[in-house]
Amino acid sequence: MTAAIDTGLKAKERETVARELSKVLADSFAVYQKTHGYHWNVRGPEFFSLHKLLEQQYNDIWAALDDIAERIRALGELAPQSASAFANLTSIKDGDPEKEASEMLKELIQDHGVLIATARAALDAADEAGDEASVDLMTVRLAAHEKAAWMLRSSLGQR
Repeated sequence: MTAAIDTGLKAKERETVARELSKVLADSFAVYQKTHGYHWNVRGPEFFSLHKLLEQQYNDIWAALDDIAERIRALGELAPQSASAFANLTSIKDGDPEKEASEMLKELIQDHGVLIATARAALDAADEAGDEASVDLMTVRLAAHEKAAWMLRSSLGQR
């Protein structure tokens, strides 16, 4: 017998928020993989500083993946876990290790922008459902991805 989930949210609200969080999870995993790959493959005069920056960023995303997946589970839904499930939920493309460092950073800036939009949509769904825990999680993730994009832009000499 399955115990009822009593979070103060209706089943449909939990399902809607979990669906949006699953998109955030998929986008986050895609950005994690690309950032980690670019960390391995970045080259050029700024190698060391970029290598360290990307390491900090992928470590942050890695920790967040667990938080997002666990929130989906707390809402009573299953978190996506397969490559095909993630591929169906994200529009972020795989990275290319042949790119020059500046092109890697430009691509990651765009990807963080996509992820920011996905997180905002999840935040809106959570807010509409009255799911403060998911709102809080998405607020933290938004700040992290906005900061990551700023650091990447600044590494390119952009505002």
